[in-house]
Amino acid sequence: MLTKLLIILLTLPAAFPAAAHGEKTDAPPIDYSRAEQHPFGRAADPAKARRVVRVDMGDEMRFSPAEISVRKGDTVRFEIRNTGKLVHEMVLGTMVELRAHADMMAKHPGMEHDAPYMVHVAPGKSGKMGWQFTQEGEFYYGCLVAGHFEAGMLGKVKVIP
Repeated sequence: MLTKLLIILLTLPAAFPAAAHGEKTDAPPIDYSRAEQHPFGRAADPAKARRVVRVDMGDEMRFSPAEISVRKGDTVRFEIRNTGKLVHEMVLGTMVELRAHADMMAKHPGMEHDAPYMVHVAPGKSGKMGWQFTQEGEFYYGCLVAGHFEAGMLGKVKVIP
């Protein structure tokens, strides 16, 4: 009996990949006043953003647009739409961070992960994320679902003065 229960518990993430991949409906609200600083910025309230950037992602393993330019200090509300039939996500980061995270996801495809700099979007659904870009430079966004990043699902954010 215990063996059957363990098998059921271990296979649940595969049966519900969006939930296993960190999609949460009851997550506590983010305290933006205490948002952690990252090399590519910090979480911001999407409702207070002055700029909206719409990003589409689909099963072609591409983002549209593939490149975004913002000014240092800009707060952006990303409105992310999944036009495909697979779960996709948009994860902001440096190239080093995204590659490391993609490698981890390849080794543990059902691993839960959730952070203010990522949005998991079920097929045909939309999500949003607020982000303030506090440093100049080139940063990236990628889909880290196992195999998607490796297939070229990557975009660039240029933060200019």
